[in-house]
Amino acid sequence: MEPRVRVDDGRELDLSTHWRKLVRLWCEKLGAEVTGDEEALSLDLDLPGSDRALTLRFTTTRRLLVAFMTDGRRLRADQLAVAAAAANAWNTEQLFPMLSVWDVRGPDPCIAGVCHLPLVGRMTPADFASTADDWTDQARQMFLRCHQVFRL
Repeated sequence: MEPRVRVDDGRELDLSTHWRKLVRLWCEKLGAEVTGDEEALSLDLDLPGSDRALTLRFTTTRRLLVAFMTDGRRLRADQLAVAAAAANAWNTEQLFPMLSVWDVRGPDPCIAGVCHLPLVGRMTPADFASTADDWTDQARQMFLRCHQVFRL
């Protein structure tokens, strides 16, 4: 288990250097266990209305903090077109998370959501938690819609 992180006094933190701390503080607020390696931090949350968990994986690119979201469901070859249609419908109607079909040519294609923030930004732990809560709420709606409407 990751060490507990001291809660800050509301000061804004640079995302580029403190993104791990912000994610850990948010996870503590949720009571969620976070696991990590040198490249990413991950956590699993409930996905109400489903027998699946919502997995979030936070990592960085050169310029972005990226949150990848999945429900762990793998797609069969005959589901790829429906998944692409679901992604198109979601992305047309919603701004985030961006829904896409991942690993289309690989052995385990899946649907996944993506949200991001520029690493040049600064946020308080409360503002980051609010943003991550919004992402999580939207991701839950996105996956439930994929399950209920598109049968994915």
